[in-house]
Amino acid sequence: MKKIVSKILIAFVVLSFLSFNYPDEPETYSLSVKIVGFRNSEGHVQCALYNKDGSLPDEDFEKYYKMQIGEINNEVSIVSFEGLPKGTYAINILHDENKNGKVDKGFILPIEGLGFSNYTALGLANRPSFGRASFEINSDKEITVQVIYM
Repeated sequence: MKKIVSKILIAFVVLSFLSFNYPDEPETYSLSVKIVGFRNSEGHVQCALYNKDGSLPDEDFEKYYKMQIGEINNEVSIVSFEGLPKGTYAINILHDENKNGKVDKGFILPIEGLGFSNYTALGLANRPSFGRASFEINSDKEITVQVIYM
């Protein structure tokens, strides 16, 4: 009789654990960024991913969500981000020809290439902003970013 009660108790405990609803893992996605338009394959590309309004422009690369460094081959680079939750993001890239991690400038303008998602040119009337550079991620995504030299 004790064995039967013991088996029933064990079965009850096991079934109790199986009936709990465990929270689903949040779904995440990948982003592949193809960066084109390099004037040479020197140095590397610094690719910063942003997820907050007001985070761009970010000349000193301090407000990013995630950062990847990519190699440049035949004047093209592909950088990937994994495990991204659904949301709004923007990309800011730097062709860091001397690998010092900062935007080098001549008199006023950058002497290294820059780029932002959704931008093909920069100017006084076309300054980068998170709103303009942003895109939605709700599935795996591939985008292309153009390097812009001033």
